[in-house]
Amino acid sequence: MNASAIFARFVAAIGSVAIAVRHSGDGPRPPVYGTTPNIPTAKPQGSIPTLKMPTAKGWENGRTPTVAPGLKVNAFAAGLDHPRHMHVLPNGDVLVAESLGEAGAVNSVFDYAMVSTMRRAAALGDSPNRLMLLRDADGDGVAETRHVFIEGVRQPFGMVLLGDTLYVGASDAVLAFPYETGATSITAPGRVVMTTKPGGHWTRNLIQSADGKKLYVAVGSQSNIAESGLEVEVDRACIHELDLATGQSRIFAGGLRNPVGMAWEPTTESLWTVVNERDGLGDETPPDYLTSVQDGGFYGWPFSYWGKTVDDRVPQDAAKVASALAPDYALGGHTASLGLCWLPEGTLPGFPAGMAIGQHGSWNRSKLSGYKMTFVAFENGKPLGLPRDILTDFLSADEKYSYGRPVGVALASDNAVLMADDVGDVIWRVTPA
Repeated sequence: MNASAIFARFVAAIGSVAIAVRHSGDGPRPPVYGTTPNIPTAKPQGSIPTLKMPTAKGWENGRTPTVAPGLKVNAFAAGLDHPRHMHVLPNGDVLVAESLGEAGAVNSVFDYAMVSTMRRAAALGDSPNRLMLLRDADGDGVAETRHVFIEGVRQPFGMVLLGDTLYVGASDAVLAFPYETGATSITAPGRVVMTTKPGGHWTRNLIQSADGKKLYVAVGSQSNIAESGLEVEVDRACIHELDLATGQSRIFAGGLRNPVGMAWEPTTESLWTVVNERDGLGDETPPDYLTSVQDGGFYGWPFSYWGKTVDDRVPQDAAKVASALAPDYALGGHTASLGLCWLPEGTLPGFPAGMAIGQHGSWNRSKLSGYKMTFVAFENGKPLGLPRDILTDFLSADEKYSYGRPVGVALASDNAVLMADDVGDVIWRVTPA
């Protein structure tokens, strides 16, 4: 066991004691869900925020996630290397982005504690930096062949195929690659169509407009609450709209701390995203959220959350706070909701139309949250009711180990729901029982 692993275990032990003391008088902390959430009053955690993460274990001895009644789950592909996001090609092949967070600068003991803990949780390391192609030629629900499709892309995540061009969201750029139907690899270099700032929240998800003329590019913040100043956050914490004909981009919506998953809601034809909110204010404060994204909209970060609730830790801009829009739907505190996919009615028996969400799981709370694939029903273009879980039991009962961590969600060509698991190194496939 190396020094980092030993230190991570020491941090976990100290953290358990600190959590017990910090939260001893809190009482029950019900999850904050829905369109009108009752968000607890902020309790700033100071310079040493709550730090709790399970040790990555992976799936052993035939264990699988628990699936909702009426459904079944199988491994579409196993033995991958940190699969994060997927794109289903027109011929049914599934592209998988394999990537991993890079360790940033270590400037304090807490930074070292965080890096050590993230490594123990398999959230940091040597990124594979590649796309894999999975093919289920016989249609039995298991990909029997796999190919290295593209290599050498810095932390790839989002993918969009438009005609004969495959766009890939790397942490530092949006790249365009020539694509041929049925190809099992691309060796041509990617053409840069847009640059982005790497580091911080590094996932760069992509989604195309209905007419295929534009890409929307999700770019998360560098920091938690702009601790290093707003200058380093320019062109971050937002969703960009990229015009593919001109190569020009603009900020479509801002104040989104870390938007990742994106999907179109077909009734209103509006763009929706899931956003990871700020840390250091409590177990359920503020909640991560699912929201429609208005052109020109501002959603508060870093000055406020859930609309106009001011974060006193941040130097304020009254005009920005006054313009802040409240999100549509609370997903619970620190769930790290990353994957988002629209499921038409009838996709899964017993589930109406709505959004499937991959929740990677928390680190900044006393009782872990997320670590599941959940579902939010929609009616008349709006979310309603409480979330319903599709896949659960990614954690051990004592919260010490994670068997897997959900990330991207996609709808396969046969209407199966696919979910990437970057700790279990599996693509899970959910279908009717």
